[in-house]
Amino acid sequence: MRILFVGEYSRLHNSLKEGLITLGHTVTIIANGDGFKNYPVDLSTKARWSESKLGNIPRQIIFRLTNFDISKIEHGIRFYLHLNECKNFDVVQLINESPIQTLPFMERFLLKKIFKRNKKTYLLCCGVDYTIAKYMIQKTPRYSIMNPYFENPKLIPEYRYILDYLKPSKQKTHQLVYNNIKGVIASDLDYYLPLLNHPKFLGLVPNPISIKDKNHLKTENNSPIIIFLGINRGTYNKKGIQYFEKALNIIEHQFPSKVKIITVEDIPYQEYITLYDQAHILLDQVYAYDQGYNALEAMAKGKVVFTGAESEFMERYNLTERVAINALPDTNYLVNKLSFLIENPEEITAIGKRARAFIEKEHDYIKIAERYLEVWKN
Repeated sequence: MRILFVGEYSRLHNSLKEGLITLGHTVTIIANGDGFKNYPVDLSTKARWSESKLGNIPRQIIFRLTNFDISKIEHGIRFYLHLNECKNFDVVQLINESPIQTLPFMERFLLKKIFKRNKKTYLLCCGVDYTIAKYMIQKTPRYSIMNPYFENPKLIPEYRYILDYLKPSKQKTHQLVYNNIKGVIASDLDYYLPLLNHPKFLGLVPNPISIKDKNHLKTENNSPIIIFLGINRGTYNKKGIQYFEKALNIIEHQFPSKVKIITVEDIPYQEYITLYDQAHILLDQVYAYDQGYNALEAMAKGKVVFTGAESEFMERYNLTERVAINALPDTNYLVNKLSFLIENPEEITAIGKRARAFIEKEHDYIKIAERYLEVWKN
């Protein structure tokens, strides 16, 4: 089977590609690498000129004056130049309703070409789109990544891209996509819940994790305990990073000789992975019900991850013991959870082993690739 993946935000499509290739299929990824993360792709739509040192100067000036990012135009142009390489695939999967990340009218023009030139198209719901934005803005869940914005509307610069999905131009793209896809697949509970009862919803298929590359790192040597916090400035409030920072400040003063804290900001994916490999504990996000890709990769390495691990997640996977720490937007709560682990390092080892076992059972990239094939064939 020939498969085309359009877009890449978290390495989900890369891991799924590895699983599908192992099963004998041919897979091509077309994407822009998602900015500074620079994920691997086969056909690049990266805005090489507008994101270069020279091109970035007018880009930043235009953005500050008009709030418009000219790199979106370049994404669309570069995608157009690859159109002849994006036809006659058995399956196309979009990472998002706007996977090309260009202007809305260009997005629709290019997506129409993809729909027309290929056999079947599916949509992944693994991030914000119109359906998710509408679900959150109506305050349907008991909490969401929109909470900081609800509490402080001045944060709109960070939330503008979410609110943009509610604009008529993005709704038009949403309708075009849903009129042409065979169905939509959710990657975790944060996207499964909003899609329940939708006529085109095909169910939840967990994120694929390439376990062959994730050596189970031993955590028995817990002195000092290394805590890692990776910051993406663009999602600072949405992930509740301020709560982690406040908690770490307290922990550093309470346990000066027992902990080592590593904090990094806006670095490429490969560099990020190298730096967090030595950590015992990883701080991910506080406004989630389930784990995203970053958390799962860390769990595959036997780390204790502070992330979404709500009761809905425990019930979904029939878990009786924690495989991750459910993080909440509460500094004292986070300090208490971290303090317990520092004072009881054997728990770090125990949770890390359960996390690894959970990934092997529920997220193995080959098993997940097989599940995608079942969905596409049926």
